[in-house]
Amino acid sequence: MQKYHYSELGLVNTRVMFALALRERFAVPAYNFNNMEQLQAIIIGCAQSASPVIIQVSGSARSYIGTSFLPHMAMAAVELAKETGTAIPIALHLDHGSSFELARDCIDSGFSSVMIDASHHSFADNVALTRQVVEYAHAHEVTVEAELGVLAGIEDEVSAEKSSYTRPQEVEQFLRETGVDSLAISIGTSHGAFKFKLQPGQEPPPLRFDILEEIEQLVPGFPIVLHGASSVSREHVEMINRYGGQMENTAGIPEEQLRRAAASAVCKVNIDSDGRLAMTAIVRKIFAEKPGEFDPRKYLGPARDELVKMVIHKNTAVLGSAGRVQ
Repeated sequence: MQKYHYSELGLVNTRVMFALALRERFAVPAYNFNNMEQLQAIIIGCAQSASPVIIQVSGSARSYIGTSFLPHMAMAAVELAKETGTAIPIALHLDHGSSFELARDCIDSGFSSVMIDASHHSFADNVALTRQVVEYAHAHEVTVEAELGVLAGIEDEVSAEKSSYTRPQEVEQFLRETGVDSLAISIGTSHGAFKFKLQPGQEPPPLRFDILEEIEQLVPGFPIVLHGASSVSREHVEMINRYGGQMENTAGIPEEQLRRAAASAVCKVNIDSDGRLAMTAIVRKIFAEKPGEFDPRKYLGPARDELVKMVIHKNTAVLGSAGRVQ
């Protein structure tokens, strides 16, 4: 594997991004991607809305794309942003890294930010593994995200039947003993498109803003991260079902709750399922209306366009990150 420092690829780490987000009270979008069209849409949408962005992959997405492809895709993403006329800051992040070895490999291959997720271990083991990653990452100017508390749901490497809220009283000690740069907390979000089991007419339960506020008071000015924060667009779910899909009883995080979170110490919001739903809805529609279509450009191109619209909406109307890049 060829080694790169992220600066060679035109990337930045998350430190300056988060400082700006905390100062101006918005959240930086962190969009997951698995292929070229998703990455193009994310970059185009963020450039057009003048938003900083964190492009992120899980370990399995990294394997799917190919470890040798990713550095070149990241460099191409930087150039694509420049071509739009807006040279936005871009960080490449490992989402839910499961081991020191994976985090180290990502750092060595040009990632500017990594997450080590040891939240399913004991507090002591979480601290030990996180500190090991932090020591290696900081030696390479890479920022590190960790997690306290467990989010329910299923998405790529993440699978948990029940959530466990973050205990505010553990946060100070965890930050002091690890030196981590940002912290993902559990306040009621969850992974995947089926976040809540709701009856018709029911609304998703509110996020535990009391936990978030207590953490803010204990560690003022520290960057907080929300995982599992897709809103699961009814428009896209209905389109998927209309054209042969089976996604009944899906529910996500209401946008008004995300707006409230973005105006707090939450300076990074992860979005994965919403991007998958937007593209899948358009692909299904095209296949249903044009069953003879077999040119990938004719269905992936429109799907990419739909994702661009979704990204601009998120940045502008939900996270407040639009217009933060001059």
